[in-house]
Amino acid sequence: MAVVAGWLAGLLSLVAFVPYILSTLRGHTKPNRATWSIWTVNSFVIAASYYSSGATNTIWVAVGYSIGSLVTAILSYRFGTGGWNWLDRNCLTGAAIALFCWWWFDSALIALIMSLSVDFAGALPTIRKAHLEPETEDRIAWSLFLSGNCVNLMAIERWMFSIVIYPAYMVLASGLIALLVLRPRLHND
Repeated sequence: MAVVAGWLAGLLSLVAFVPYILSTLRGHTKPNRATWSIWTVNSFVIAASYYSSGATNTIWVAVGYSIGSLVTAILSYRFGTGGWNWLDRNCLTGAAIALFCWWWFDSALIALIMSLSVDFAGALPTIRKAHLEPETEDRIAWSLFLSGNCVNLMAIERWMFSIVIYPAYMVLASGLIALLVLRPRLHND
């Protein structure tokens, strides 16, 4: 069951990028350049460190996010918003520091924890944008991101910190953005 849940969660997470990308190409969604660039760099660090920390069934969400984030980041330079402020630059520096610490301490868990911190800092511009301008984010995509992350919790076989931290964080982070994006639409229904 955990294997199937892991594959389904990864598939949902990757498929969530389809409406997001289509909405971006149509000009409805405006991905924040800094967020998606940071998430791209950081998602590859997270996927590698998470796998090295022992993740197996739950790794597919991280892989899906790496691929989808890369495509979205590329599109954000033409169709997105935002620039590179001090927070954005510091987030990329944080991802580099996480890689260095992984090498220095020979600890994938340290790199994973640092990368998740960087990931949240990188999410801040999108969280702010989702709060102020929820119409610039795709509600179907964020619903699918949250769904994939919730299913990923069912893929956890070993309930140990190094395995649980990534899926738990992703549910909280995607849940916050989904709540902000869906809130006005739910309120008006």
